[in-house]
Amino acid sequence: MTKQRAASFLILGLLAALGTFLTLYATPQGLGLSDDSIAYIAGARSILSGQGYREAWLASNGPVTHFPPGFSSILALIGVSGLDPLRGARFVNSFLFGANAFLLGLIGWRMTRSQVAGILLAALFVVNASLFRTHAVAMSEPLYIFLSLAAFLTFNAGMQERSVASNSKLLDPRVWLIATGVLTAFAYLTRYAGLALFATFVVALLLLQDTWRKRLTSAGIFIAGFLPFVLAWSIRNKIVADNATNRILVYHPLTAENLGTGIYNFSEFLIPVEAWRRGITKDPNGLVIFLSLIALALLVWITYKGLKKFFQPASERPEILFFTNALYIFGYLASIVSSMMLFDASTKFKLRILSPIYVSLLILLVLLGHWLWNRRAVLWRAVVVSAAFFVFAFSVYDISSIITKLHKGGQGYASFQWYDSEAMDFLRQLPEGIRIYTNQPGPVYLYTNRPSYVLPDLIDPVTGLPREGYDSGVNALQQDVLAGNAVLALFKFGSEAEDVQSIYINISEGLYLAHNVRGDKIYTAYP
Repeated sequence: MTKQRAASFLILGLLAALGTFLTLYATPQGLGLSDDSIAYIAGARSILSGQGYREAWLASNGPVTHFPPGFSSILALIGVSGLDPLRGARFVNSFLFGANAFLLGLIGWRMTRSQVAGILLAALFVVNASLFRTHAVAMSEPLYIFLSLAAFLTFNAGMQERSVASNSKLLDPRVWLIATGVLTAFAYLTRYAGLALFATFVVALLLLQDTWRKRLTSAGIFIAGFLPFVLAWSIRNKIVADNATNRILVYHPLTAENLGTGIYNFSEFLIPVEAWRRGITKDPNGLVIFLSLIALALLVWITYKGLKKFFQPASERPEILFFTNALYIFGYLASIVSSMMLFDASTKFKLRILSPIYVSLLILLVLLGHWLWNRRAVLWRAVVVSAAFFVFAFSVYDISSIITKLHKGGQGYASFQWYDSEAMDFLRQLPEGIRIYTNQPGPVYLYTNRPSYVLPDLIDPVTGLPREGYDSGVNALQQDVLAGNAVLALFKFGSEAEDVQSIYINISEGLYLAHNVRGDKIYTAYP
């Protein structure tokens, strides 16, 4: 290894260490928590207890199928050392932020054959506020991004011609393709959106290989690495819960509110200065047109390069890492849009959902800069240097404010408003055996160490369809509370939408209000 290569690896290692340190510094009280975060943590605790992957945050304690087991399994593995998954998640995602920066550096280096480009890509990742916030929450996206980046690297190696002078099995493309299949399966077992990664590699193999024999053979090898793990998980789910992924095919169109959320989150990624972002999002049509033009240009390029290689196998193969990442953007978007419209109405264009696209966009951005730099014109090189400077400078400004804000206190359910809640203290003091019905089963489990029951609801948030048995469910809940066997805990009463608030009023009607502090209400039997 030359001194220059060694120095490049050292710089990438330092950037990875910086990313890990920044995440740890920004989360002294732990990662941000959401309902899904608590589901992963409870699932990990259930695995550690020997009960398997179950819904420990709910009194039903049924087997988990809605969330794949990857992230919870990693937390459980860390928990073997004695570290509770709640605390372990902080170290896992902090390490993954650094590891993802390192892998991106390798991808940029390999893609452009430029060590400087690889280092720049890793640095841009570390200072990107959107991707930093993704890693500062106890969610599965950081692990999914890590597995995806590793899969891109192994796929790139699998598409290279084997060196005739070497007999090493490690250089055999088939080994790399099997590794890609395994990594893609692990990505799927971390997030079901991993199917988009699977589709990306299959399409790339069919388009970019020279002959039908190579296309079918390489695709078969890749699928052989992918299929066993996915089948095992699906069979498990079918046995324990009579469904493969807890998804039901029901059409529900995208809402204007959901699209607005996506536009705003894209603006946060693209525009690091809040004042500029507010100005642009007042009239988002310009941003939509800009994003559409970028998407159209990428789509035309992918279609042209892919079909040209497919129909003219002797033509030059497009750069593998660039082509697969561009293809993956469309595959991933198609995956989440189809999920929103056909399987899960509760999925929104939130930051964590869009974060894998952001990573691929960073990769494409650096390759574009490298391509312009190689035009060797003074003007283009000045543009590249200026753009890199301003993007990096504004990103540092943006992330510094995010880190300062996160360092002050926990986010989401990790906030003091939850762990210092008087309502939680009231619930902790309830006699053992008293059931808890609540609109917040996640934080109730987290801060009382007691599973709870969800409330009856008129609409299923996943399918968007009316639920059956609402009236009988409300009646059963009220009778259970009035008999002294349960309590009803409603958090943030009065802050929900009007339709949700009407349900709370209906459910609590006729019950005794035993606790009412800061909008948190707990109803019991009459004293």
